[in-house]
Amino acid sequence: MLLLCLKIFFARIIDVTLGTIRTVLVVRGRRFTPAFIAFFEVLIWFLVAREALTTDVTSILIPVCYAGGYATGTFIGGFISNNFVEGLIGVQVTTKTNGVKKMLDEIRNAGFGVSAVDLKNPQDNEKKTMLMIQLNKSKLKILTHIVRSNDPDAFVVINDTKYVQNGIIK
Repeated sequence: MLLLCLKIFFARIIDVTLGTIRTVLVVRGRRFTPAFIAFFEVLIWFLVAREALTTDVTSILIPVCYAGGYATGTFIGGFISNNFVEGLIGVQVTTKTNGVKKMLDEIRNAGFGVSAVDLKNPQDNEKKTMLMIQLNKSKLKILTHIVRSNDPDAFVVINDTKYVQNGIIK
């Protein structure tokens, strides 16, 4: 029974991890790689579900291992997607206008393309600047370090980017 529980647990980790990565790739506009991954994801799921449901063993450990593998696979899949699946992100930084020139220079010197838009709040006449940057997700730490060192109070919004045409992408 222990061997069956371990088999179910680790197979679920593999198929759910594949499913998480497949979902991320589909959202980012990929088609062929996710389809390839889907085949193996469902094949593993089918074989494991069939074995878990048709076994003569009636221990609570089987559904616990099944659910535990699912949860662990979700965690691992999220980790892999966040750290190893390349993707583009869009970063918007809203900062006070004083010191923005220095921040722009540092961002550009780090190799990022950046556009700046002057903002004005009509209620309090406070001037701010919005910086718009598109970059590879793997370079986000470099950018956030530059932003935080120049303006720790900057308002930062990060979104996944599906498509970019032209411009500078680091």
